Parts: sequence; C-alpha cells; structure tokens
Amino acid sequence: MRHLSKQILGYGCLCAVLLGTAACAPHRIPPMTVEDLMEDRVSLDGIMMKCNQNPARLSDTQDCENARIAIERLMSQNADPSVEKKRQEQFERARERLRLAQERLRQEQEQQTKVDAYTLPVVPVNPSPAPNTTATPPSAEPAGASPPLAGTTTP
Repeated sequence: MRHLSKQILGYGCLCAVLLGTAACAPHRIPPMTVEDLMEDRVSLDGIMMKCNQNPARLSDTQDCENARIAIERLMSQNADPSVEKKRQEQFERARERLRLAQERLRQEQEQQTKVDAYTLPVVPVNPSPAPNTTATPPSAEPAGASPPLAGTTTP
C-alpha cells in the first residue's frame, strides 16, 4: 500500500508542477489591428519606436507592418486640403467630359433610330366607297343583317 500511495502522491505533484508552469507562462499578446493603432496614437508611437530601434529583428513582425499601414492611412487622411481640392476639381472636369461624350453618343443613336414623319414617302390612300343613298325602312331589312354600327347614320 505504501508503494501505491507514493505513486499517487508523485503523480499529483507532477500534475501540480505542470499546471503551475502552464499557468505561469506568459501569454502571447495578439498584434493590434490597424484600426486600433489609428485610434490609439500612443501605442502606435511606441510600436514604431520599438521597430525603429531594432529594425533587423522586428521589421518583419505583424505589429510593425500594422503600424506602418496605420501611419500611411493617417497621412492620407491628413492630406493638404489644396491638393485634395485640385484632385476633386480634376475629377469633376473628367466626369463632365464623360457625361458630355455619353450625351453626344446617345443623341447620335437617337438620330439614327429616329423616324421623321415629314421625310417619309407619301402613300396614296384609297378613298372609302360612297355611302348607299337608297334608304330602306328598318322593317324591310333582311333578318340576318347586322345592326348599324355606332357613329354611322342612315339618311
């Protein structure tokens, strides 16, 4: 029995040591996202300072890459307003030219498909037959005859 209790005690201590070392091991902190770094400028500056102090060792880490991307995005947001205004004006001019070109193309297509009634050839129309001038009383009409049409009068 002594031998069995020593084994149980040994296994228990071994498990306690393993759990203790696993719990005390430092957890790896996931890298901050680009959006997080853009919001937290202090962390962004700290990460960039670490990356610049030891570029050979830290240049390829995810934190350094995210920090560089965040700085590029922040710089593009804070661009010079006069440059942005010029870019917007160029865009508006290009859009107006495109609109005019599309309008011209649409008008040309309409001209090709449009039918001008004044340039069509004149086709003679056969005159309708003259109405019958001999009137018959309604009681004398044959039984199978159709009633008179609306809008026609009998003299």
